Amino acid sequence: MSVSKSSTIIGEPLPNLPWEERPAGSSDVMWRYSANPIIGWNPIPSGARAYNSAVVPYGDGFVGVFRIDSKSGRAGLHFGRSKDALNWDLEDKMIDWVDENGNPNPNSFAYDPRVVKIDDRYYITWCDDLGGASIGMGYTKDFKTFVKTENPLMPFNRNGVLFPRKINGEYVLLSRPSDSAHTPFGDIFLSHSKDMTYWGKHRLVMKAGGSGWWQGVKIGAGPIPIETKEGWLMFYHGVSTTCSGFVYSIGAAILDIDDPSKVLYRTRGYLLTPEKSYESTGFVPNVTFPCATMYDAPSGKIAIYYGAADTYSAVAFTQVDELIDFIKNDSEV
Repeated sequence: MSVSKSSTIIGEPLPNLPWEERPAGSSDVMWRYSANPIIGWNPIPSGARAYNSAVVPYGDGFVGVFRIDSKSGRAGLHFGRSKDALNWDLEDKMIDWVDENGNPNPNSFAYDPRVVKIDDRYYITWCDDLGGASIGMGYTKDFKTFVKTENPLMPFNRNGVLFPRKINGEYVLLSRPSDSAHTPFGDIFLSHSKDMTYWGKHRLVMKAGGSGWWQGVKIGAGPIPIETKEGWLMFYHGVSTTCSGFVYSIGAAILDIDDPSKVLYRTRGYLLTPEKSYESTGFVPNVTFPCATMYDAPSGKIAIYYGAADTYSAVAFTQVDELIDFIKNDSEV
């Protein structure tokens, strides 16, 4: 992995990263793509909504694992391709999972995936049903064969997010222990593993609340953390309760590079909250839910992919140095 001397991000160049400059007159540290949403209602014949999904660079284009809710209302994972990461060709058929012996190993229910490349594998985590909400895990090497492995943690748990490399010789997984329903609470924890099968050394990362009412009910890890010279940049969602129900907003934190259970900085205010019609109106109103980022390390440009109103897929942008300065100046830690 290369390190650019001009950038805070430790990573590779991605010159074809989708990007749009900040609108004239705006001082926002994160700004929306002007053509949002990039995926709307009924994106495939069998699916009503595609949102809370994960995308990565692959070859000379982009691929993704998408949460698509069928017209029966049940969520499943579908594969998609794109040349520009904005216009997506989504497969109507759900991903066919196999076990490590090549035998069929289907999901009965799956949603909110994340994807990360570690060595020669693209690992996928998602929320599934193991007698209750649990974290599913699998991998692919070619986005043709998808291998489902053991669930890393017991129910009830959500928002499983892997770090993109081992830390001190161990894999690290973020999660949010929950309950069997639409959890009215939640904090971010992490767990360690030497083999991606057996997980332990659980540690609290950070709790809901703090000084920001927007994250007072629960928080959950979002996209794969980004390695920077300042520490791990972690986007997350925070939830508040209003008289009309939950509101999901997006914040960010910087975690210690060698011990990511230590929070160095954490935004007091949100970076993005439901304001646009596609965020405030939909199947579930007032949701901005981040699941993926892509970045160009030399320039420090970051594109954030998020679900809007549990209906649409949308994109926002930020620049890493500006964002880190904002997080430090706005930090409650």
